[in-house]
Amino acid sequence: MQLSKSFFYTIREDLKDEDSISSNLLTRAGFIKRNSAGVYMMLPLGFKTISNIENIIREEMNNIDSSEMLMPALIPMEIYEESNRDQIIGDSMFKLNDRFGRPFALAPTHEELFSIAAKSAVRSYKHLPFSLYQFQTKFRDETRARYGLIRVREFIMKDAYSFDTNDETCDITYQNMRQAYSNIFDRLKLDYHIVKADSGIMGGELSEEFQALAPIGEDTIVVCKSCDFASNLEVAQAPTVNFDNHATVTQAKIATPNVKTIEDVAKFLEVKTEQLLKSLVYKYDEDKFVLVLINGDHELNETKLEKILNAEVEAASEEEIIEHVKSYAGFIGPVGLSVKTIADSSVKNMENFVIGANEVDAHIVGVNLSDFEVSEFHDLRNIEESDTCPNCQAELTFSSAIEVGNTFKLGTTYSKAFDLNYSDQDNKLNPVVMGSYGIGIGRTLAAIAEVHNDENGLNLPFSVAPYKLAIVVIGHKDQAQMDYANDLYQAFTKLNIETILDDRNERPGVKFNDMDLIGVPIRITVGRGLVDNQVELKLRADESGMDVSTDEIIEKVLEIVKEANN
Repeated sequence: MQLSKSFFYTIREDLKDEDSISSNLLTRAGFIKRNSAGVYMMLPLGFKTISNIENIIREEMNNIDSSEMLMPALIPMEIYEESNRDQIIGDSMFKLNDRFGRPFALAPTHEELFSIAAKSAVRSYKHLPFSLYQFQTKFRDETRARYGLIRVREFIMKDAYSFDTNDETCDITYQNMRQAYSNIFDRLKLDYHIVKADSGIMGGELSEEFQALAPIGEDTIVVCKSCDFASNLEVAQAPTVNFDNHATVTQAKIATPNVKTIEDVAKFLEVKTEQLLKSLVYKYDEDKFVLVLINGDHELNETKLEKILNAEVEAASEEEIIEHVKSYAGFIGPVGLSVKTIADSSVKNMENFVIGANEVDAHIVGVNLSDFEVSEFHDLRNIEESDTCPNCQAELTFSSAIEVGNTFKLGTTYSKAFDLNYSDQDNKLNPVVMGSYGIGIGRTLAAIAEVHNDENGLNLPFSVAPYKLAIVVIGHKDQAQMDYANDLYQAFTKLNIETILDDRNERPGVKFNDMDLIGVPIRITVGRGLVDNQVELKLRADESGMDVSTDEIIEKVLEIVKEANN
């Protein structure tokens, strides 16, 4: 790329309207430009970078004999109705009608279409197993797009789908995909963990996430320091806690005027927060309500609650609590209520605790489990840093992370929905066993930018950087410098080394700052030293450069490139 003839710009100052390091740097470096909330243009440098990421993914997918194809992004709504995902995805799906009034959706995901495609080829067990993958744009109407490319409304996804005869062969395929993903993220120089996760709208029997550690991340992952336990906070199993035995207290109703929060009630009654039983009302299935009990020191995990109820939940409003539960926000308690009640497992170990009295400005002390009925006990709380590993009881660490990939064992959910069957050796029809495997391309670029940067800008891994080498000409009016730089540029281009020739009419400082900002790994400076047959060679990761003879510069760069590619 010869900059004097190319689309290229950078922004000098940090941006006030970008809320992450990656979105700030990628925008300043001219990789991306925001079009609207959660929708970004991928400019030439950004497009070249995601192409490099895609090529790494493509190589690893092809290595496991997965076949690339391309699905449409505009899909008839009836297809999602067949799998019931129009209801599951709900308002997150972009919907539209064509000129004839027929309903369509902009694809949020493609399990359905891949099932339909596979049906064209599968007749017998002899046609299995195989897998397909694509790079395609997805659309989801995020309530709150944020963090640049991390949570967006339009994004490129590499999604793959596997098709097997049974769970055993699906396990083999799954492990091959899992290893391919590990190879990909290793090559992209990301520090990641593979964690257990919630299957969410995908459904299925097993879900794992590839979580890249980053200072900013919408997820929190929990990792054991001693064993291989790793989990998303949303699904991490919390151990049952044994609480201190408290002295028996005569049950009594006590006035607690204007005291609603756990902390305020504990302070008012001069007890520990662990002596309080938190009572929360949630609404599900549109018109059903459940009372959830949890220790005052713990936080409810709504993902776990949704899995137990097999429905999306939302906290009941104050008006709904009064009308449907016959209680009052801030003073709710399980005694005397005729509503389904479930409790966290640790509640079993509570004695002589405090609850709301179901009337304004009152609580009850000295309550025990025998005073009310609990329908079910479940793991309902968030695991906390004070907890120990559920597998080996060792210390846990909590880290912010960005989900860059996910793998699902889908089972037969979609094959049954679309009659994707095969005949076995006994000529009996069976549903195909499927898997789904995704990588968010924009998220992956953002995760790389979040960790591979410094005070000067992006410091991208060699495999990802859009250009590997920059030739900066100091004296753009010096014909000897320009001629030599052009010859060098042509030489590296013929060697298939992606090279920038910075021949702009700009000050040297501007050129150096721009090359650092966009993260070019190798820089050659052509300046006054050329009269002595010398140029400066500098690596992006190093503070200072070195003088190299013009006779040796090509060989020296080739050595660096070879080492970087190994």
